[in-house]
Amino acid sequence: MKILQLPSGSDISLLTKALRSLGAEATSCSFSSADPYSYLADVRLRLNEYPAEQRKILLQTYFKKAAATYDVFHYHFGKTFFSDASDLKILKESGKKLIVHHRGSEVRKLSVARKNNPYVKVKTKWTEEKIAKQLKRLSTYVDYAIVCDHELKPYIEPYYKKIYVVPRVIDRNKYISAYPQPVGNPVVVHAPTHNEIKGTAHVLAAVERLKKEGWTFQFKLIEGLPHRKALEEYRNATIVIDQLCIGAYANLSMEAMALGKPVICYIRDDLQSKYPGNLPIVNANPDTIYERLKWLLGRPEQWRRLGIRGRRYVRNYHNQDKVAKQLMAIYEKI
Repeated sequence: MKILQLPSGSDISLLTKALRSLGAEATSCSFSSADPYSYLADVRLRLNEYPAEQRKILLQTYFKKAAATYDVFHYHFGKTFFSDASDLKILKESGKKLIVHHRGSEVRKLSVARKNNPYVKVKTKWTEEKIAKQLKRLSTYVDYAIVCDHELKPYIEPYYKKIYVVPRVIDRNKYISAYPQPVGNPVVVHAPTHNEIKGTAHVLAAVERLKKEGWTFQFKLIEGLPHRKALEEYRNATIVIDQLCIGAYANLSMEAMALGKPVICYIRDDLQSKYPGNLPIVNANPDTIYERLKWLLGRPEQWRRLGIRGRRYVRNYHNQDKVAKQLMAIYEKI
């Protein structure tokens, strides 16, 4: 079975390597060098570096080669070779196995999210009309989809015949534990990719209030750094604050836990039981971030304990080898 993972993100490369370790012939392909993880991919098309007409030719050429080579096409973020999804039609008619991996904003409908989450924010460029149009286009040819957690599942249930929940992955060998010490001046880190969606204003307000009350700690807002440099900041942190509005955790929480850091993040009440094991995240939303951060700052004896539990959790449930086995089972079924 020959598998192609595309077209962006760190997971396409990590999953490809894990699939190969299981004996599969897998390849990762990045379309754009603007993707910060493009350098990790096996095939790097760098389409953004070419004029529009040449870009079109390059993509068509690679598609023809891929269609003749691979048996399984695993699309991430709902992105396909061509905007009209004509590649899906061709591949389906050729008997190829197709699956779409949805990861967040490209499916998160505000009207659905608000039913269980009064704090939720969405990216304005992803209107409900745009989301519905894309999902309809994809599901016309693709019967199977993957989501990273149960928060995302309701958004796509009306469209696909079968939906699989497969955890995000992390390279457990890449992250060396750096458990915080219960002494000295603690460092609190918040690293938003989108300030409104992550609830950054609420984090800043809580930090300012605590400092005015006399709490001593260093706060770092990490923005615009290359991923490698951002990881160093997380490594030197005492506490990492992820998002406060979405209601589920994602990559920042995973990376922080893998490094052995206590994490603050908002997990919706109705989703907590959906996560395996005992999720060691300090739960906070915009209304409670002040109290929860204050609680954690005042309990240095908990920092290392939470860090150890978080690292163990990530290694158990976001292990790339375990996830690759799940994917192989899915590929066999579809």
